[in-house]
Amino acid sequence: MNKKVIWIVIYCAVLVWSVISPKDMFTWWLEALPALLAIPILFFTRDRFPLTPLSYVLILIHCCVLLVGAKYTYAEVPLFDWIAQWMGSDRNNYDKIGHLAQGFIPVILAREVMLRNQVLQLGYWCQFLSVCFVLAFSAFYELIEWWVAIGTGEDAEAFLGTQGYVWDTQSDMLMALLGGISALVVLTRLHNKQLASLIKNKN
Repeated sequence: MNKKVIWIVIYCAVLVWSVISPKDMFTWWLEALPALLAIPILFFTRDRFPLTPLSYVLILIHCCVLLVGAKYTYAEVPLFDWIAQWMGSDRNNYDKIGHLAQGFIPVILAREVMLRNQVLQLGYWCQFLSVCFVLAFSAFYELIEWWVAIGTGEDAEAFLGTQGYVWDTQSDMLMALLGGISALVVLTRLHNKQLASLIKNKN
């Protein structure tokens, strides 16, 4: 089966599952919006700026993470409730997985866009500035959460997902940082190989 078809089938299956009887529909829209926006963006850039296979896989994974959080809210994902009970904790930490992904996936996308547009060259500066992008993106997302909370009041509590943790914002950004660094350590070699192949085929 074509890889694009598999990608679409998985995305649609998770999307349909997520939107059926979510915990709260308002929260579902808030959490699922980035995953919903991914489809038109990828569709309209598929010919002009196709991504590496790695990037498409990472985007799909991130969409799935977002849609799971959208269905249950990040504070009530059942598996992580069980993990919290098993560890003797009162906090559901699925939101930390979400923020880890918020670093792990965008750092590769930022790296790809900057390298292919010749903003940067391969090397330490590319890695460093890709991580800087992740931190900026994470901080901006925290600002968005703040603005939504101010605009909607108590209805946004599930979207914020702080669960009473005073350092939630800072720990979210730390997870994004760790995710970004981890992705560069683990995936740089594979990403470089796919980038070289993509550029060669395009030429």
